[in-house]
Amino acid sequence: MPHTSVPERSPIVERLVGETGEPQRVADTARALATRVIPQIMVDLEELVSFPLEMEVETVDVVRFGEARPKRPHFEAMTIVPSKSSPDALAILADADLVGLLVGAVFGGDPDQRFDPIDRKPSPIELDLVSVLFTSVAKAFNGSGDRALDLNFPLAAPVSGAELSKLAMRDGPGVKIAFRISSAAGFGTLSVTMPQRVLLTHRADGVQASAAATPTAWRTRFGEEVMRANVALEATIPLSKMTLGELTQLRVGQVIEMPKEAQVNTRLSARRKTIFVCEFGKLGNHFTVRVRDPYDAGKDFIDGLISG
Repeated sequence: MPHTSVPERSPIVERLVGETGEPQRVADTARALATRVIPQIMVDLEELVSFPLEMEVETVDVVRFGEARPKRPHFEAMTIVPSKSSPDALAILADADLVGLLVGAVFGGDPDQRFDPIDRKPSPIELDLVSVLFTSVAKAFNGSGDRALDLNFPLAAPVSGAELSKLAMRDGPGVKIAFRISSAAGFGTLSVTMPQRVLLTHRADGVQASAAATPTAWRTRFGEEVMRANVALEATIPLSKMTLGELTQLRVGQVIEMPKEAQVNTRLSARRKTIFVCEFGKLGNHFTVRVRDPYDAGKDFIDGLISG
């Protein structure tokens, strides 16, 4: 058989701009799809439950497909739905709150009484109910005609707990749609994650890719992702100056006295860059750092010369 080479992709770049370089187009397409499938899903839900439920789009995020699986699998239920063109066209996840809400709604719970989310692995009956919901979701996303996703039915049974880590999932550019399903008794979250290639191949809906992106557009896209990046904050409290000789004499258990002004000269840094001067303190049982002033490198240099 002929071998087709696939060019290597950079996960970092894909995370920033997606597979197409147009994350906004991906998000807009996913949101349009999510809005269209809600009425179809609700028709099936209304036949299943004993009191009214509401469903709305909560969030749409451009993600890596591997992020569909919970980082710490607990009481969620999940299934992977293959299609003719992809072994993982959809990843559907119900959180513990949704499982609890679904059980109460199906078995005649009080619609006005707060339900209890499950705090254990779902039972076989609960997983059967989740399976019915997942099937309705998959049918709505699948569509029909030339634009159908060609998903494979019946779906695999949902899994939970430790079995979630055994699900085979490829990583790559994806999009995650979170739905909020609610009643007077509370709400739960249903998440559907799709590879971007599947979404745009079957559901682009005429949303056209823009012409060559301008430098300003690229800066905006990268800027949005950079602003969502996580950085570690470090608070440093100045103690005192020592000679190298004194430093070599330090021993385990030795106590070093903090100068009186140390607490009000705490420095808050991110990635080795000082950004604020803070006050170190305590609130109840927790230590705190209160931002006082922006860090002034010039002033700090002058103060160092004077004190030296």
